[in-house]
Amino acid sequence: MPSQQVLQQKASEVDEIVDVLKDCKSIGIASLRKVRASQLQELKKSMKGQVTFRVLKNTLVKLALEEMKKDELTLLEEYLEGPNVFMFTELNPFKLAILLDKGKVKTFAKAGDTAATDILIPVSNTGQPPGPVISQLNAVGLPTKIENGSVWVSKDTLVVRRGEVINDRLASVLSKLGIKSVELGMSMRAVYDNGMIITGDQLVVDVAATKKSVETNNQDAFALALEIGYICKDTIKPLIQRAHQNAISLSVGAAVPTKETIGDIIRKANAEMTSLNSVVEKTAQKA
Repeated sequence: MPSQQVLQQKASEVDEIVDVLKDCKSIGIASLRKVRASQLQELKKSMKGQVTFRVLKNTLVKLALEEMKKDELTLLEEYLEGPNVFMFTELNPFKLAILLDKGKVKTFAKAGDTAATDILIPVSNTGQPPGPVISQLNAVGLPTKIENGSVWVSKDTLVVRRGEVINDRLASVLSKLGIKSVELGMSMRAVYDNGMIITGDQLVVDVAATKKSVETNNQDAFALALEIGYICKDTIKPLIQRAHQNAISLSVGAAVPTKETIGDIIRKANAEMTSLNSVVEKTAQKA
């Protein structure tokens, strides 16, 4: 049976967690599996003042959530398994996920690890002399050839896709080739933000692709607005310029002289006169 002192200590810890949960806009939960202590310390240092990191017992967090009696917060219980670190912040959840992702480092895989990206082995010199390495490479699907006393991978080959498990043979080969295929760092499980739960997979954003998409959509919207004559602060200037140019073209075509069109009208008349004169001269020569 736990002593009264232990129970009081746990109750005090639960009360402390409740106080933190009440005062925070966003609560992130990230897995601590495959996270080095040095990485966690570096993140704490780099995000000081923006994020408060706490390693808490899942059981105590569950008690705190039950005590608060907020239905939306109890949804976090689904993610309270395994070693976790809890993050309390005012940051946008997507920015928080990006900052955590930047803290990840690549390392060599061990059997049972999950590939961080698609691993494509290009045509290359392995730097290994002929021997057992040939059968090891062939066993994971890598075609080989011997050139200048060295074993080469003879064809670009995809050996594992992102998210797939790396077996013992492949882990050994990737290590021999100097390929780091596993990421160490915190993986976001979920974030509670203003009454809403955002899961880890929903927080994965391709920033470059999203930026490009926004830029393309903005250009398309701008072109459409000009086409239909939609007036806003971004289109008013080019619309006026277009209208002005159309008005000048119409005035010149209708030979309506103004301060801005008189020069163009005279040049047009001169060109027409020259053209007509050329036709008359050619007709006279034929006659």
